[in-house]
Amino acid sequence: MSKRLDVLKTYKIYINGQFVRSESGHYLTLTNKSGEQLANICRSTRKDFRQAMVAARGAQGGWSGKTAYNRGQILYRMAEILEGRRAQFIHELSLEGASAKKAEAEVDAAIDRLVYFAGWCDKYQQIFSSVNPVQSAHFNFSTPEPTGVVSIIAEEKSSLIGLVSMIAPVIAGGNTCVVLAGQRNAMSACSFTEVIHSSDVPSGVINVLTGLKSELISHMSSHMDINAIFYTDSDTDSKKLIQENASLNIKRVVFEETDDWMDERHENPYIILDFQEIKTTWHPVSV
Repeated sequence: MSKRLDVLKTYKIYINGQFVRSESGHYLTLTNKSGEQLANICRSTRKDFRQAMVAARGAQGGWSGKTAYNRGQILYRMAEILEGRRAQFIHELSLEGASAKKAEAEVDAAIDRLVYFAGWCDKYQQIFSSVNPVQSAHFNFSTPEPTGVVSIIAEEKSSLIGLVSMIAPVIAGGNTCVVLAGQRNAMSACSFTEVIHSSDVPSGVINVLTGLKSELISHMSSHMDINAIFYTDSDTDSKKLIQENASLNIKRVVFEETDDWMDERHENPYIILDFQEIKTTWHPVSV
């Protein structure tokens, strides 16, 4: 009997709480280091991004309006489900080329990072808020508020831990996001959307696209309804393009280069602050 052929999974993109195919109908094939096919992923287009953007904007008010405690519960629920599917993610990271030991460490780090930022959801406001001294008879308060909708462009070499480290602080602070997963290691990113879907994350809060960065980076940085961009690759040309497009409507741009997403410096509440606007309120001492 001849050896049976594996049935390769075709991962869909994740928009507004639903798994959908790219409107183009095109796909890309993921391979391992030996060139063996692992799976197929959608080749997202500008239209897919626009649909994800509409979903993220529609969900932003409801997500930022949730209590900080509730957002922390939801992030913790994501960690619980990832823990339950730990063996699957270790296997997929191994298929992508990680050693068994490294894959295990990466999945554990991703779980711990979700728990870390879940814990900060109801604390960062206290740390970064202030009562400011003024000369007039007023109370003057400064408090952080969500920036809005964030474009996240994951770097090619990052896998699960890089994706989690970019998404967690953004949504912990009440923002919503549209994410472009790294093409080379997209399998674990696509599986992570199933974790999101099985959690209590409201539809539209996290939207994940797959495809070519060269085709989507311009749209993800120039869209007029995007409030911030999170980018971690060291590509100088891409950084220049992002900065030029961001200047069109004064988007916030956050560049963070790293050689090791496992480093504990990525467990930092100041990353939440990167995607916050500081609102200052004046109130008279007496009426």
